[in-house]
Amino acid sequence: MPGNIFKSRLYEGRPQFGLWCTLSNSFAAEVVAGAGYDWLLLDTEHSPGDPLTVLPQLQVIAGYPSVSSLVRPAANDPVLIKRFLDAGAQTLLIPYVQTADEARAAVAATRYPPHGIRGVSALTRATRFGREKAYFENAQVDICVIVQIETQLALDNLESIAAVEGVDALFVGPADLAASLGFGANQMHPDMRSEVVKTISRIKATGKPAGLLTSDAVLQKAALSSGINFLAVGVDAGLLARSSEALLVQVNSL
Repeated sequence: MPGNIFKSRLYEGRPQFGLWCTLSNSFAAEVVAGAGYDWLLLDTEHSPGDPLTVLPQLQVIAGYPSVSSLVRPAANDPVLIKRFLDAGAQTLLIPYVQTADEARAAVAATRYPPHGIRGVSALTRATRFGREKAYFENAQVDICVIVQIETQLALDNLESIAAVEGVDALFVGPADLAASLGFGANQMHPDMRSEVVKTISRIKATGKPAGLLTSDAVLQKAALSSGINFLAVGVDAGLLARSSEALLVQVNSL
């Protein structure tokens, strides 16, 4: 498989901009694949998506070499992780990682024995159906493991999570983090924004890249000022919902 451009760019010094994809079909993914984003996150935690919907999304996005595909499994589950890796996903965003042990489990699920527990099959899309003869030995070079920080417990353990070998980056999940910290659904509360920026700085201080999803322009600007490495700036379903509403408001005002 091609090298992991997203992983190699994490340390380039410029932020990579991304878009969250929850519409869970290949046609919608192809519509946004040519929009100019550095990466697209194929979500299966908060969408109807699963390995069978992600596969054709990966296939169509592969036709746009300048954009990278990231996949979020529904859980830190070795079976789900195995299926997405076999389908050709190279970068995984693992949700709800709260301890170093959970981070180690996520990494182990992406590594073949003796370094992990990933099951072996020579006939997968990841191996180009057996044509990548050195895949077993070299797979981990291009696999990128990102763990999601989204609870108070995860904040408490942030440095130990970042220190886990094989964790390539940490990602702040502001929605669940806001709920965990007592802000409910109010991700734009000034104290919540401040906590996110502080968390980004803590991640950067560990030497690991930091990521974030937010459509809040104030937080986007603050994250960029804090040196965020990869930033998702919107969600495809949200863009469709809000734009369709705005169009109707516009025509009703004529």
